[in-house]
Amino acid sequence: MTTREEVVRFLNEYLHSAEIPDMSHNGLQVEGRSRVRKIVFGVSASLELFKKAQAAGADMIIVHHGLLWGKEQALTGVFGRRVGFLLRHEISLLGYHLPLDKHPQIGHNALLLKALDAKDIQPFASYHGQDIGFYGRIKPAALASVVRKLQKTCQSKAIILPFGPKRICTVGAVSGGGWSMLPDAAALGLDLFVTGSLDEPAHELSRENNINCVALGHYNSEKPGVLALMNLVQTHFDVQTQFIDVQNPI
Repeated sequence: MTTREEVVRFLNEYLHSAEIPDMSHNGLQVEGRSRVRKIVFGVSASLELFKKAQAAGADMIIVHHGLLWGKEQALTGVFGRRVGFLLRHEISLLGYHLPLDKHPQIGHNALLLKALDAKDIQPFASYHGQDIGFYGRIKPAALASVVRKLQKTCQSKAIILPFGPKRICTVGAVSGGGWSMLPDAAALGLDLFVTGSLDEPAHELSRENNINCVALGHYNSEKPGVLALMNLVQTHFDVQTQFIDVQNPI
């Protein structure tokens, strides 16, 4: 029998969550039943995900974007309905934010580079005093070819800012809302910066720094780490697992 605490302890240790400062509360966020037979994985906590997970027979849900973000919040409105649903159905919720962004094996950013067969992978892009992104070298390839690989990996349609070299040799990745790390990538002289979502300044930052930028969507760029986390759990515990894709183009 697999227990809730066994899963929590394993993931906290594997992801070093206690050692990583984060605005998110990493680890167990809502306590459900002790015995765990099925775990549903998703990118972001939402009532839609919770309902689908409950219908699928989940005892536990593990996400990248959880419910707790470093501030007290009344159990009312949307937040109250989300927590209330989990408690009524005795479903545990675990969230891992920066620990999953920056993990060198199963983190989103490392996996985006590995999808391109990158070599000499190194951390970069400091966020609150810690590097959360990775960069590396790839076999020279046309930008369009690199984009196709990234879109296939994230099952998404990319936004492309093609202001850098036509042949890509070096790539950096900061998933999710990491567009503001574009100058960090430019400072390293990278050919391509890969992120999730963009804001208005990214267009001219890309042009003026002579760097290509590809945005895969905040949600979609952070599927890879969640899927890798699911595979990890599946190999360590005798539980059923399922990824539920509550599709989000943003």
